Amino acid sequence: MSEHQQASGAGLQTSPIKNKVGSIFVPVRDIEKSRSWYCQVLGLNMEDCQIMNGHLCPLPMEGTGLILDTMPMWGGNQPEGAPSIETPAFMLLTADLEGSFEYVKNIGVELVTEIEHNHWFVVKDPDGNKLMICRE
Repeated sequence: MSEHQQASGAGLQTSPIKNKVGSIFVPVRDIEKSRSWYCQVLGLNMEDCQIMNGHLCPLPMEGTGLILDTMPMWGGNQPEGAPSIETPAFMLLTADLEGSFEYVKNIGVELVTEIEHNHWFVVKDPDGNKLMICRE
């Protein structure tokens, strides 16, 4: 019996769902404007960030993927668009927290917090999604 089955109780089926995040969807209203913003913040070439099906833009990330999506099935077809992420749902890592803070300030990114506990800060993207930048 596997360790997972023992922890869950004898005889239970092992979950076929992996404990691995594939990609995170970020709700956006203007896919091109958001692509430009995220490419600038993350230092990506826009040519490497193709818009698919008119509403999706997978970003080339190290590790877990990030997909910008106007989310037509989840409110994106409404005038106000899909709801934004009001609490940071994921963090972007940096080896230079202070340099990252100065960089986003210099390019005009909206700051939600200052550097907190010498470990992280939060910004807003153009759609109001809150993103955490965290020391690696």
